[in-house]
Amino acid sequence: MRLQFAAVTFATALLALTSSAAVALERKVQINNQTSFTIVEFYASNTGTADWQEDILGSDVLPAGGSVVINIDDGSGYCKFDFLAVFDDGDELVSSDNNVCELDEFNFTN
Repeated sequence: MRLQFAAVTFATALLALTSSAAVALERKVQINNQTSFTIVEFYASNTGTADWQEDILGSDVLPAGGSVVINIDDGSGYCKFDFLAVFDDGDELVSSDNNVCELDEFNFTN
């Protein structure tokens, strides 16, 4: 009986550790606008989707030279995301396959 209890306890502890490791992956990325234009829309969608989802900035903008920290976590567990920035002059920049679990900063440059 003790051996069975110890095995269940060990299995429970192991499950908790592996679950918390997946949750512990940090997906906060500082987005730096190193262009001379304002970013008026910013999208980040995991590489497994064909949809850009919603504009993360909402009614805010990211001015030239500005930075913002964004939690790029859509609940899917994915680490690879594509970024789309739409600028006030109408131009768009796409950056594909960004690993937000390892990336601390991302620079949009012209």
